[in-house]
Amino acid sequence: MTALEHEDSPVYLKLRASIAAAVLRGEYRAGDQLPSVRALAAEHGANPLTVAKAYQSFQDDGYVEVRRGVGMFVLPGAVERLRIAERERFLNGYWPRIRDHIALLGLNVQDLFDRELA
Repeated sequence: MTALEHEDSPVYLKLRASIAAAVLRGEYRAGDQLPSVRALAAEHGANPLTVAKAYQSFQDDGYVEVRRGVGMFVLPGAVERLRIAERERFLNGYWPRIRDHIALLGLNVQDLFDRELA
């Protein structure tokens, strides 16, 4: 789960965020095979059907393909398309709430950046 994922988010969305982050970090590149549904379910203590739903969303969005009997693979161009989609999700979904919370608390953005780097 990313720092921005809500604790009350459905499990499949948390798994999707985790997989997306791994792809964006370069842990899975174009042509790489993702862990099997069972392996990922065991790793995260999740129901295999929940993992399958997270994977299905990646397939529906065109980031991965299923090769019957072999597994699920990251498609060429998926990393950049995923990065663009996640940027939009951040800028349109998370950033307005974060910005409003910063203002509500009277925080100085530069102080926040300086604190992170310290």
